[in-house]
Amino acid sequence: MGTKLKNIGLIGLGMIAGAIGMGTQLDAMAQKSAGNPLPLEELRQLADVFGLIKSDYVEPVEDKKLLTEAISGMVSSLDPHSAYLDKKAFKELREGTQGKFVGLGIEVGMEDGYVKVISPIEDSPAYRAGIKAGDLITRLDSTPVKGMTLDEAVKKMRGEPNTKITLTIARKDEDKPVVITITRQEIRVQSVKAKVVEPGYAWLRIAQFQEPTVDDMAKKIAALYAEDPKLKGLVLDLRNDPGGVLPGAIGVSAAFLPKDVVITSTNGQLPDSKASFYARREFYAARAVGDPLAKLPEAIKKIPMVVLVNSGSASASEIVAGALQDYKRATIMGTQTFGKGSVQTIRQLSADTAVKLTTARYYTPSGRSIQAKGIVPDLMVDETAEGDGLNSLRLREADLQKHLTNDKDKEAESARPSLDELEEDQRIAALEKKRKPLEFGSKDDFQLAQALNHLKGLPVVLSKVKVEVKKEAGINQPKNGDKK
Repeated sequence: MGTKLKNIGLIGLGMIAGAIGMGTQLDAMAQKSAGNPLPLEELRQLADVFGLIKSDYVEPVEDKKLLTEAISGMVSSLDPHSAYLDKKAFKELREGTQGKFVGLGIEVGMEDGYVKVISPIEDSPAYRAGIKAGDLITRLDSTPVKGMTLDEAVKKMRGEPNTKITLTIARKDEDKPVVITITRQEIRVQSVKAKVVEPGYAWLRIAQFQEPTVDDMAKKIAALYAEDPKLKGLVLDLRNDPGGVLPGAIGVSAAFLPKDVVITSTNGQLPDSKASFYARREFYAARAVGDPLAKLPEAIKKIPMVVLVNSGSASASEIVAGALQDYKRATIMGTQTFGKGSVQTIRQLSADTAVKLTTARYYTPSGRSIQAKGIVPDLMVDETAEGDGLNSLRLREADLQKHLTNDKDKEAESARPSLDELEEDQRIAALEKKRKPLEFGSKDDFQLAQALNHLKGLPVVLSKVKVEVKKEAGINQPKNGDKK
């Protein structure tokens, strides 16, 4: 496609688009290195370049900076998700998986080179300061946003608690730029939301997989059944869920599947990367006291389900969708997911630094590879009644440079709906500028309405985009009363 939009990130959290495994394996790393002979000629060249920079560069450069950048470049050259984590980045990753961070509290994306506010987090500093959905941030303090990447803007908006940042904002109903100064604070992200949307039908949203997600989900499900003990259908909303920690994905899947079934498997070079993960307590609550899923209502294993996904659903959310699809436990609805099917393991190098390294690929219970393909819904449904909007323009894993290929399906990367390239992209982007940001779970949520229709046995309005991708993936077209 032509112009594509970046996936949504969260201020202070960045893009944890992956199911992450943590491990400090300094001894194992040393042993592995000792077993492989080092390329002495290439290492001599590295030393020569290091010496040339030290002696000939226009100004002095610190040894630590050169070596750190060399490590960072070596790791990041592998694929889009491997990275060297310095002290700050390592701290941010750990905070993100715990569901808290220091920042402003806004969900953001990029539009026309500016940071666009998708939604302020309720009761956050940004929310209290009057930041609104749809605001375009044009300056961060005195620095123009134009030319920054989303990650660069996110890092600049983060900082230490009680420090201030001034945002310059372009707002549709204001003739002049709006200038707002906000004090950074610790933000606690609510990863799970739930409500009874109408008698007999509930909506359960997981925005990201964090360490508390399984416990939080169990409490929300119990509250739903306390409010309506006769629930007839459940919508699990994983749209724009970028992933997170693997135990969260296993626990969410285990809540709806029989005990002991395989949720996902992995395969890589190391023996411990060839593993299967089951719907058992030790795989999702190893550090918890007791089993957070033990007291769930028995009906949750059998309640009819729809899982909503889109191109912003990545990694851990794809593991859940893939498992529920393989066991025919739920109908997957929406648009093809991101395709982030690789395992990132954190190898700690020192007390404050680490390497996030891709060590394996993920597979669904039936052995399908998620990487660079994603999960193709059973029912393709656009984001709105008019079409899939900006969702169709987002980058997916297969669009990223140096992405890991799908080892089971070499043609997987082309398996996506075809549009008329740049002209269609521009038309959709122009239409979306006039549309207010979508609030998932609201009365205006078109995909949620279609999910409820499906649970009730009513017709569903299917995607307007041609869905040859479903045929390529071997998924049958619906034969019930669903509309095209």
